[in-house]
Amino acid sequence: DGHLQECDAETMVSRILSVVNEVKPQLLLSFGPDGLSGHPDHIAVGQWAAEAFRRAEAIAALYTVAVPQSLAQKLDMRQICAVPDEAIALTVDVSSVWEIKLTAMRCHATQISSSPMMSVPVERQRLFFGREYFVRAAVRHPDADYLSKVLEMDRL
Repeated sequence: DGHLQECDAETMVSRILSVVNEVKPQLLLSFGPDGLSGHPDHIAVGQWAAEAFRRAEAIAALYTVAVPQSLAQKLDMRQICAVPDEAIALTVDVSSVWEIKLTAMRCHATQISSSPMMSVPVERQRLFFGREYFVRAAVRHPDADYLSKVLEMDRL
């Protein structure tokens, strides 16, 4: 934890491209330049994903995870690099897989100790973790807007 930026960037981009070539996604989801919270591992992964997007011409768009300002304010989250609500291009309701998401997060030991949201009441956790928000960071194909509408399950 905290040392991914020490990895060879070209090796990491190649690993991402290997998965991209196998899975053939239409969209790529990752962290943006600020890593959402400034975490160096998130920043590194976001940089690698952005470079993989630049090289993988079949991917229509790159979306980066975000937190709308209204949600950050409501939850008094100051450690998050929130974005204006109108910058959110895609909102996905993940409440139907709530338990699976929490179980996966608990497997990442550093999340339990470093994320203040892991120790708040369930109602606040559901507000934060029940939906995922994304900014459209880059678009390569004109059908990317259509793809985001197909994927969108719930808007703010």
